[in-house]
Amino acid sequence: MSETDPIPADDLLPRDEEPRARGTLFVVSAPSGAGKTSLVRALLEREEGLWLSVSYTTRAPREGEVDGQHYHFVDHATFEAMVAEDAFVEYARVFDNAYGTAEATLREALAAGDDLILEIDWQGARQVRARFPEAVTVFIVPPSVQALEERLRGRGQDSDETIARRMAQARDELSHYAEYDYLVVNDDFEQALAELHCLVAGERLRLGRQRQRHRAALADMLAEVT
Repeated sequence: MSETDPIPADDLLPRDEEPRARGTLFVVSAPSGAGKTSLVRALLEREEGLWLSVSYTTRAPREGEVDGQHYHFVDHATFEAMVAEDAFVEYARVFDNAYGTAEATLREALAAGDDLILEIDWQGARQVRARFPEAVTVFIVPPSVQALEERLRGRGQDSDETIARRMAQARDELSHYAEYDYLVVNDDFEQALAELHCLVAGERLRLGRQRQRHRAALADMLAEVT
């Protein structure tokens, strides 16, 4: 059967055997200052049925942070036990704290049909792709190195030494953009946000996902013409 041939009705499961549509995992990475966090936050507010994956961390909650909503806050012993059990699809240690994404949490949410966004660096994205090869990966970049430095300085939070270190790290991170499925240039915020919305919508409309979501309706329509 060619890709253009109609799908026989017998190939579609009846209603009582119809599986739940599986969710999509979107992995988003960017160098510091590219605007990833602001774009993802805005996308989550506007895109129905899209959720942020909640990671585990050993750091203390900051003011306003809620356990289970912003992070799963655990102690070091609990985190290290999860590492020993190979519970994390990716994890990293940053200074005195550790951060990780539980594989079981992702698989349960995706199996329930939830679409998830996971914000991680390029190293974490590699680890995720090893276990979730179907993940959709997105890399966000600034329009130029100069714009990135201006954004970092505009925060007014870091010293010249810290900014120089962040810029060096950003150049290293930018070198990995070709490992991703999509590239979004955040020059104009609304345009970049619209592009993120389009790629989420496009992934949801892929034949395999649509066929799974609408098996019953397709079976009914094909049964009427056979």
